[in-house]
Amino acid sequence: MTVYHFVGIKGSGMSALAQILHDMGYNVQGSDVGKYFFTQAALEDSNIKILPFQRENITKGMTVIAGNAFPDTHEEIEEAMSQGIPVIRYHAFLGEFMKKFTSIAVTGSHGKTSTTGLLSHVMGGAEPTSYLIGDGTGSGVKNAEYFVFEACEYRRHFLSYFPDYAIMTNIDFDHPDYFSNIDDVYSAFQQLAKQVNKAIVAYGDDEQLQKIQADVPVIFYGFGDGNDFQARNLQKSTSGTKFDVFVRNHFYATFEIPTFGDHNVLNALSVIALCHYEEINVEVLQIQLKSFGGVKRRFTEKVIGDQVLVDDYAHHPVEIKATINAARQKYPNSQIVAVFQPHTFTRTQAFLQEFGESLGEADKVYLCEIFGSARENHGKLSINDLKDRIDGAEILNEEDTSPLLMLDNSVLLFMGAGDIQKFQSAYESLLQQQLKKAQ
Repeated sequence: MTVYHFVGIKGSGMSALAQILHDMGYNVQGSDVGKYFFTQAALEDSNIKILPFQRENITKGMTVIAGNAFPDTHEEIEEAMSQGIPVIRYHAFLGEFMKKFTSIAVTGSHGKTSTTGLLSHVMGGAEPTSYLIGDGTGSGVKNAEYFVFEACEYRRHFLSYFPDYAIMTNIDFDHPDYFSNIDDVYSAFQQLAKQVNKAIVAYGDDEQLQKIQADVPVIFYGFGDGNDFQARNLQKSTSGTKFDVFVRNHFYATFEIPTFGDHNVLNALSVIALCHYEEINVEVLQIQLKSFGGVKRRFTEKVIGDQVLVDDYAHHPVEIKATINAARQKYPNSQIVAVFQPHTFTRTQAFLQEFGESLGEADKVYLCEIFGSARENHGKLSINDLKDRIDGAEILNEEDTSPLLMLDNSVLLFMGAGDIQKFQSAYESLLQQQLKKAQ
């Protein structure tokens, strides 16, 4: 039997795909750096072998799936090529794999992971559904009819896909190390739209998505009156959000979600629209939406003493603002504290003013040093350039997180796409020590 060897198996998409193939009965292993990533826990739970990078990992009879972050000069990829072993890039493999199913791509500048997780949970309550989520979670369900997957626009990787359906959550300028401007981002989504085979479900209140041209029906959802699927009569509480859905101005049903903020209502609305198109029972939708437990690193909470610690992937000004607003809905009487680690120098430079404005909506802000990527580990600016744009902001060091101890009755939002978790972990250790001393 073929062994699938993943070069860079701890990558979020790679980890998820490895789990899917493992669930389907294939022999799966992979290699990566020694550093711990949250994505590896699921691999370890499945007893999927994780090896350190070395040429000796590559042997005859394998198919090598290579992560997009690794060049052809990587030692394992070079070794595979020299032995005539097939090497397939992650997005190319996924593009071929999805042909076995009714495939649903979830894409957009923001909200992809949460929406993919929600859609897979909801559809899985109705029909056998395999899924690949960008938080490193994947599942290959036996006899699955549907395949729900996250499709990333970065470097136009999603153009390897020709899905049956696409949910498009929004189009915004991001990844300034690759895209030159919003028009460049739009052109990528427009190209994907032409590759969809059955229908597109798009956020209709987004001015960029309103321009999308496709050869299949485009179904719009949102809060505005012109949408095919419209959310009305929102009732927000500390336990979640309740809202009515109207389909082309006719009442459809009332739904409840255990999540917070308008962005989560929109995510749910996109899922409702897609499932309505596939004629999934409305009662199944209501039950599944209400029971969704969330995805990794998206408002993941932990209560210690009188503080709530939240781990969140927010790394763009729009996402930061949404996370702060969600915290205010759930914890209206608490102080909201942002602990933010910018991700890449190019993004920090491009959105310096916007970062300052969105973080300024928190009651207090702590900033961590900029996280450089493998492609970019230095830049023209420093964390102090962002600090200067936020009143009262302070720099937080991993070695000394004690300033956070002073924050009574607070919700601490640890936000970022780098290794912000190490700051949270350091603070949790300190907090536990303090609580023990107080006992």
